[in-house]
Amino acid sequence: MFKNRLIISNSTGRSFYAQRICKKILYVFLIYCVSGGFPFLFAKGQTQTQTQTQTQTQTQTQTQTQTQTQTKAQAQAQAQVQAQVQVQAQAQNLGPQQNASTPLNSVQQNAPPQSDIAPGIFTTYPAPPLSPPSAAPSAITEGPPSIFPDFFGMTPWLRKHGIGFHFDNTNEYAGALQHPTRGPHYGNYKDGSSNAGQYSANLIVDWEHLAGIKGFVTRMTTVGRYGTTANRMFGDWLAHSSEIYGGGGNVVVHLVSLYGEESLFGGRFLIAGGRMSQMSDFASSPIFCSFQNNSFCGRPKAAADSTYYGSYPAATWAFRMKGRPRKDLYIQAGVYFAENGIYQNYQHRTGFKFNGANIVGYEIPIEAQWEPHFGPHHDLPGHYKLGFVYDDVRRADNYYNTAGQSYYVYGGKQLMRNSSWQTYFMFDQKLMNYPGRPKSAGLTFMGGYIYNSPHTAVRDFEVYGALMSQGLIPGRPEDMFGVAFSYVSIAPGTRDTTMAMVAAGDYSGMPNHATGVQTNAEVLEVDYSINVMRGVTFRPDFQYYIHPNGQVGLRNSAMLGFKSYVSLF
Repeated sequence: MFKNRLIISNSTGRSFYAQRICKKILYVFLIYCVSGGFPFLFAKGQTQTQTQTQTQTQTQTQTQTQTQTQTKAQAQAQAQVQAQVQVQAQAQNLGPQQNASTPLNSVQQNAPPQSDIAPGIFTTYPAPPLSPPSAAPSAITEGPPSIFPDFFGMTPWLRKHGIGFHFDNTNEYAGALQHPTRGPHYGNYKDGSSNAGQYSANLIVDWEHLAGIKGFVTRMTTVGRYGTTANRMFGDWLAHSSEIYGGGGNVVVHLVSLYGEESLFGGRFLIAGGRMSQMSDFASSPIFCSFQNNSFCGRPKAAADSTYYGSYPAATWAFRMKGRPRKDLYIQAGVYFAENGIYQNYQHRTGFKFNGANIVGYEIPIEAQWEPHFGPHHDLPGHYKLGFVYDDVRRADNYYNTAGQSYYVYGGKQLMRNSSWQTYFMFDQKLMNYPGRPKSAGLTFMGGYIYNSPHTAVRDFEVYGALMSQGLIPGRPEDMFGVAFSYVSIAPGTRDTTMAMVAAGDYSGMPNHATGVQTNAEVLEVDYSINVMRGVTFRPDFQYYIHPNGQVGLRNSAMLGFKSYVSLF
């Protein structure tokens, strides 16, 4: 069965085409920005021209009437034009907050105000910071609602000087409701539950507000993590039941990220550089952590399949550019230097190792997100994201040896791939509002698809979907009910390698801590977030694992637990 697989050519040719694709996408981005966003696709320019033409025609017609009538008609025409502009501005007022650096665990990045913006990269609009130095508190330093919003006057004083500091705690508990699978190969499985959590400190400095350095902001996040995750007790290593577990180094202070960001062209173009988490900038969303399982929070697990992709709380040296050629569209690209062992204590226990001696390559992610508002009143926001990642890190093929045969069946050295890639499509769309309730209340659907290079990945693809209903119960506008489901496919090479090992009766050293053949895995999650008070939420949570660890031989497992979040100040 394993002797008939065809030899797969080396990935050098594929790397060449991947590089050409990246270059073409960047060329299109530059043309898009300079041309004003291909206005023939979005008839903003035509609408403005038609409005001007109508106004001129009305004016020429009115000049033929008496002076008093002309003056009155012109005043009415100007009032109508101004009203139309205001309606258009309100209808197109998008203003979503873009990708928080760490969803639910840090100060979110405030998006520039989305007023009526004309096409073109050189058309400016206000960008944070929004207030001059020594005036009102810096808008960009505002954090989420907290128990102590003033903290003895410290928070307002700091924000007035352009400094934002936020401290919070996230705690997640889960326990299995049935016994684990028993058998000769499952000796380490056991009953039980576990708790995991972190405390997080976030510092943001608005240097324009503090020292007059126009458009410059620095961000720093540190965490301390504790506990473990319960899903490993019944054999699953693919999706943590407590996503907050891992990567903290078991130290009091672990550096997550430290970088600076410069705003140019009135906020249309952002440049950032420093120690940055790739998965916090790309393939991310603030609403992923409406759930607890790691298959959704802090991003779909297949998106972080590579151990070289910096995912919270790990970071690498990086450089990122983000532009908004239109107010409802951003395009961003970056270079993230891949480092070996970023999740291991021997390399990044504290996160403060900056020498770069373990850099083994680079990743180039490219992403575009469209942010429309649907509905007759333009009050149903959506976010549609398309991305591609190319990396040149040498990695072992998950099936072949250098002779094009199964490395496990025939031995020999594993084939080394010179590059890998990933592509994804993600979206969330508000479907309806609840009448008579706050604007934030309503029903939202989230979904996506991630596909990885099948020769180097553990998960070759993942499909997920979720429904979130906020304010469903009258009088509870901040509460949220959610249900989510994900399907993960194990890469064919990984699957066939586990099949060969099981056929040979060799269960030692199987990939991904497997104890049997890995094929696919599904996770269902249902939760309800209760807004206890300002800065405090409590979320009872139910999870159901189908084929834990992608193994049909493992018993399906149900888990019950909760997630709490406390924002102190």
